[in-house]
Amino acid sequence: MSYDALIPVMRRLAIEAGAVILKVYESPDFEVRAKSDASPVTEADEAADALISAGLRDHFPDLMLVTEEQSDSHAQTGDTFLIVDPLDGTKEFINRRGDFTVNIALVENGVPTRGVVYAPAQGRMFYTRPDGQSVEETGDLDPGRPGEVTPIAVGLPDNRALMVVASKSHRDQATDDYIAQYAVRDMKSAGSSLKFCLVAAGEADLYPRLGRTMEWDTAAGHAVLVGAGGLVVRFDDHTPLTYGKPGYENPFFIAHAPGVLLKGA
Repeated sequence: MSYDALIPVMRRLAIEAGAVILKVYESPDFEVRAKSDASPVTEADEAADALISAGLRDHFPDLMLVTEEQSDSHAQTGDTFLIVDPLDGTKEFINRRGDFTVNIALVENGVPTRGVVYAPAQGRMFYTRPDGQSVEETGDLDPGRPGEVTPIAVGLPDNRALMVVASKSHRDQATDDYIAQYAVRDMKSAGSSLKFCLVAAGEADLYPRLGRTMEWDTAAGHAVLVGAGGLVVRFDDHTPLTYGKPGYENPFFIAHAPGVLLKGA
């Protein structure tokens, strides 16, 4: 796999998908349906999925592709594959809260190695460069012309005063009880995979997730965080979170900056 070929395509497709999503988001009304697992889906999810899938298959026909909107048709892919969530944070999208994202990642040997996370309503774009370093791109975010990028890196946590980010739509008592074990300076709420990116950019130290997620929800943000020096571990035993699992379902996990003294499950 040529990362030099992959990253520009991932970046462009994410921006183009974001434009499709914003067109629906800014419309007066849009249809919301329930999928077989009762989670919501909109025409924006489906249009973005079609655009990204076509682009990736055109450029990388030999790589297996897993997307959220086509997951029912996927057999297990093995350890190396592309994985896409065309619109992570559908609840934020439906409620017009803005922190939803486009996510595209490459998983190699069970590890997300490259990824892009684009929040079109916020104009924030995070991705891994071909060398693996994570950056945030600013400017016009032209799909055909990369703009100025700034390397990002996790912060140096102070375990006496941690900044914690947690889910906006999936916060529960178990999460609050876990966070209460830490000395917390402040908390942020964010939707979608942006939580990984806030840790990656040094804007938070710790993101625990005690709830159901799928690999397409987390792979791109995971790659961005690792490329900024961060870690994503299982909640139960603090071993690395891996990909290519049966059904693509994740266990509970903790994303964090190195130096955070993790508490037990």
